[in-house]
Formats: sequence, structure tokens, C-alpha cells
Amino acid sequence: MRRFVEGEDRCQQALLPASLEDYIDEENTVRVIDAFIDHVDLASLGFDRVQPKATGRPAYHPSTLLKIYLYGYLNAIQSSRRLEREAGRNVELMWLTGRLAPDFKTIADFRKDNGPAIQAVCAQFVDLCRELGLFVRAVAAIDGARFKAVNARVKNFTKGKLKRRIGQVEASIEHYLNALDNADRQEMIVADDKVASMQEKLAAMKAKLVELKQREAEVLASPQQQISQTDPDARSMATSHDIGMVGYNVQSAVDTENHLIVSHEVTNIVSDKVQLSTQAAKAKTAMGRQKLDVYADRGYFSGAEIVACKANGVTVYAPKPLTSGSRAAGRFGKDEFVYHPSENVYQCPAGEKLTYRFENVERGQTLHSYWTTKCESCHLKPRCTTGDMRRIKRWEHEGVIDAMLDQLNKSDAMTIRRRTVEHPFGTIKAWMGATHFLMKGLKNVQTEMSLCVLTYNLKRMIAIMGVKPLIAAIKAA
Repeated sequence: MRRFVEGEDRCQQALLPASLEDYIDEENTVRVIDAFIDHVDLASLGFDRVQPKATGRPAYHPSTLLKIYLYGYLNAIQSSRRLEREAGRNVELMWLTGRLAPDFKTIADFRKDNGPAIQAVCAQFVDLCRELGLFVRAVAAIDGARFKAVNARVKNFTKGKLKRRIGQVEASIEHYLNALDNADRQEMIVADDKVASMQEKLAAMKAKLVELKQREAEVLASPQQQISQTDPDARSMATSHDIGMVGYNVQSAVDTENHLIVSHEVTNIVSDKVQLSTQAAKAKTAMGRQKLDVYADRGYFSGAEIVACKANGVTVYAPKPLTSGSRAAGRFGKDEFVYHPSENVYQCPAGEKLTYRFENVERGQTLHSYWTTKCESCHLKPRCTTGDMRRIKRWEHEGVIDAMLDQLNKSDAMTIRRRTVEHPFGTIKAWMGATHFLMKGLKNVQTEMSLCVLTYNLKRMIAIMGVKPLIAAIKAA
């Protein structure tokens, strides 16, 4: 008697289920995809070919191709060629499309030609979540992550990279010239084939130097002084591993209660600091709130952005970066000088009061200056300043920053931020695998990210509500 589970004989005849419906159980996630896409008015969102033409070969309905993509991204199958194969062998996809199997070019062109409409579908699902009352708490966390583009680092050129590369090539040319000089002095010792090899390498290095000089001129003439050959919109971006990547900066806002991505944007702006007010406004609109609390990390800290958010009804909680030059040099930082608003003075670590002197404008900001005349006799002066006296400058809106930092110290906002907004990025990157965006160009990459966000939110809603209740809610909306 065998002690293994036995499979069926391949030649055994069987009565298969009479229809595809029998293969898909009631809790299968493809039923959610089917219900949601059938609920969406694709024509109003701008999809091409919703209305068929009177002549010519019949086309696939946009709903069919959109279902294929949602299924693909939900199951980590983003490639159009892989989706073509799955459409012909995957029972779930057969059920979803009615056994239709478009070729890969048709699938790829649909994603390329319907970018804004696909992004609108993603936004419409967030609207559905809002209508279901999932954004009761007006709190969102914002973060950015770097995603790779279809552009290798060697195909990206900046001033710094070219300067280093030109230096390396010039050093190689110097090396080969010295080697050839030595070969001339040792004519009887060095073989002719070795000399010929060095001459070939020298010529190659000289040609490479001419190419790099031309590339340098192109970089200096470009608006952002950076060129990416494969994906022109991709930019060189620093990472935590100090090796850098060529890619995009993806911004997202996630609600802290249900961990749904309420808004997102793909940008090639490297810094997060200028993104705060824009992303906060998008999150506020998406969640349908008049007031909103936003949690962000140090990379978003900007006084101007925080004040702009406050004017728009958004309260930001973001820690201040520790960038004090005085503290780095072993002296007192500005945060060790206590401001007393009732007296409009600063109190230094020695207990003296720095009084208001005048205001001036620097880089478009109105600054108030404070100092005391007692620094010369202070025993703490070596730990405070290297000049005659310590001057403190205060921005006219710094009271907003002080109030925010005070509230931040009393809350666990950063813990909530970390466990809210970093997980979706990790999940999406895990679905993508150790790869990059498949499309080129900022607009196309935005479409790809919208598909990732939509499928993440779909899966999250299934986890929150379950398949049947979610389908019922979609049909009732």
C-alpha cells in the first residue's frame, strides 16, 4: 500500500463543471473586480472605444482590458506578455473576461492610451470608500518612496557624475601615455603586441573622453542639468543605502484608521520638502474633510509649507531636522534658547534675556533679530558663540512651528505615521519585485502607480469588509 496522496490518471475521462461559474467560489476576489468595473461609468471617465465603431474589426471593450489589468496587478502580474499567457490558461481570468484572450500589444496599448482614465478609476474607488464612511477620523500620514525607472545608473548623467568620470578617463590616458614612454625606453624588452594593445586602449580612452565632453555640454545645456537616456523623465535620487538610483519619487497619503491610500502622485522632484502642502491638500479633498491632521517625517519639515497647510485647514505634525551648525560644533543650539512670547524675548542658557532689536527680510522671509550686550562677560560664551555676541533670528510665523512641535512632543504621531504609511509602500514594492516600472515617462509611470494603488486599496477593502459585503456595497452605491 502506497503512503502518498495519489493524483488522477491523465487519461481518465471526467464530467467537468458545466460552466465557468462553477469554478469560481463566492468568496473569490475576482468577483469584486468584476462588480467594481461593471459599476464604473467608463465613458464619463474618458476611456477610448467605449462606443464601438460602425465599421472595421470589432474591438475589445475597455472594461475587459481594465479587468485584466486589475487582476494582473492584484496578483503581481504587471507585464502585458505575461497577462496574454494568463488569459489563455488562468481559470479566474477566463471567468473574468468570458474566455477572451487579447494579444499582448492590445493589452499594452490600452494601458498606454488610457492613462488619465485609469487614474480617474483609482480616484473613484477612493470616493466609494469615502461614501461608505471609512474616513471618519480626519487624520492622514504622508510619505514618499523612491521607485526605480527603466533607466540604468550608467545611462544617467549629472554634472558630478561626468566630472568624476572625466577625471577617471584622463587618469587612464595619463597611465597609458606613461606606459608607452616606458616602452620606448625599453624597446628591446617590451613586446610589439603589448605596445599595440596599449595604443588601442589609449585611442579608446581618448574617444571616450571626447564623448564625455560632448555629454557634459549637453547636461549643462539641459534645464535641470541632468540627462537620462532611456527614460528622459527619470532622475538620479539618493537612497538610504548611499548607492542611489535612477527613478521617481512617489508620494502617498494614507488614512490612519483603515490604512487606505487616499491620494498619491508620482514626481521626479527629489526633495520631499516642497511636497507637503500639495499632498496634504489632495488628501484633504479625497477624504472630503474641512479640517485634516497630517503626520509626516523630518524630510517634509518646511516652515513655509507648514504655514501654507495651516491656511488650508491642515494641521501638520512633523519633527524638526537636527541641522544646527552651532550644535555640530559643540555649542548651544537655537532650541536651547527659550522664547517668551509675552515679553518677546529669548532666554539663553545662562539666564540672560535676548531682546528684540529689528526685523529684516532674507530670502523672502521676514526675520526678527534678538541679542544681549552681556555676552562679553558671560562664563558660557565659549560654549555659545565665536563672535562678539550671540544673535538669534526668529521667523515671523515661527509661533506656528513652536505650537506644532509642542503638540508633537505630547503625542505619538510619529509612531502612528510609521506604522501607517510605510507598510503600503513595502507591500507595493513586494508585488513589483526586485524590478522597476515597466513604462517610460512621468505620465505613463503615474498610470502604473495608479494601478498599484487601486489594487492595494481593493485588497485592503476586501480584508476590511469581506468579498460579499463589499460587492453588495458597490452595487448599492
